[in-house]
Amino acid sequence: MAKTPHPIYNLQFMLVCMSSLLFSASFNMLVPELPGYLSSLGGAEYKGLIVALFTLTAGISRPFSGRLTDTVGRVPIMAFGSIVCFVCGFLYPVLGTVAGFLLLRLFHGFSTGFKPTATAAYVADIVPAGRWGEALGFHGLAFSTGLAIGPAIGSYITLRYNINVLFWCSSAFALLSILILLNMKETLQARQKFSLSLLKISRRDIIAPEVLPAGIITFLAYASYGAILTLIPDWTAHLGIANKGIFFVAFTVASLLIRFVAGKASDKYGRPKVITIGLAVMALSLAITGLVQTPFGLMAGAVVYGIATGIVSPAVNAWTVDMSHPEHRGKAMATMYISLEAGIGLGALFAGWYYADFIDRFPTIMYSSAVITVIGLVYMLFKAPKFQKTN
Repeated sequence: MAKTPHPIYNLQFMLVCMSSLLFSASFNMLVPELPGYLSSLGGAEYKGLIVALFTLTAGISRPFSGRLTDTVGRVPIMAFGSIVCFVCGFLYPVLGTVAGFLLLRLFHGFSTGFKPTATAAYVADIVPAGRWGEALGFHGLAFSTGLAIGPAIGSYITLRYNINVLFWCSSAFALLSILILLNMKETLQARQKFSLSLLKISRRDIIAPEVLPAGIITFLAYASYGAILTLIPDWTAHLGIANKGIFFVAFTVASLLIRFVAGKASDKYGRPKVITIGLAVMALSLAITGLVQTPFGLMAGAVVYGIATGIVSPAVNAWTVDMSHPEHRGKAMATMYISLEAGIGLGALFAGWYYADFIDRFPTIMYSSAVITVIGLVYMLFKAPKFQKTN
């Protein structure tokens, strides 16, 4: 008699996916409009800090979120991340200065520092090892759907109403994410009550060395994303496109279409093979975006970049889980996300610094991002295969 496949698409899995969709839409709907908003406050020269500050606190908080995920529980840590988004949406209109805005970007980073770490551990808890790639790919569909609809909704709201309404809508999406989490079952068995002693972090709590290969690839792959988040809104306007979120829509729709298949492929053929293909496609997409300086080129680059991230992301996530120790799964996911935030943050910081509001420098930044991605590709070809782990 054939063994019945594990029903990974159950209520708990669907709830966590829906919560992630709303969470990602909440913070990402702000992205296309924040550069212009900061300029209106008199802080145009600080555009590179919009993403860099956000990712700084996200990265710093990862060791704490990893430890708390492994002790206090998955659901409370997911909820904390959404609560930060909820609060920040109301504070942006209040802190209407450059200094206040930048301080709030620092605080807002705690949201992605906590929720994705706990979410990845939660998904790994409720899904059998042989289907991690598939499950994380499907969850990536939900998260990426939020990334897709967020910028489009954000630009529409700002054009139709004003940016304060956008901030309030961001809070509303975060609130819905929190309400969903209230109905989810905790998966951590040996839970502890929160205490300040749990916030004491040693060097052993920061990095899970067993997953460093995945961390290296994550860092190199996501440096380009930091540059894109910082500069694409200006480049879109330069090309005469009114909706600054259109790149992110095309990018994310393409990512949605490939993630589920790519996740399954990584389960079948191995993570390193799939990641290597994704990095090659990513380097190509960045070259297209810099070379073809037309609206068509922008959309082509967005679609190819979306395909690339849709291939790389679920495979890297599953690879991290493969190499992690079950009792330290939160720390392992935190390590991967620290690398992600470092890549995005440094990519945004250096791109913003070199860009300095000179639009003709955009192609050079895209080419440089492609070179960094190729370094990751070389690492996968010559170093990473020995870290392959079969389930």
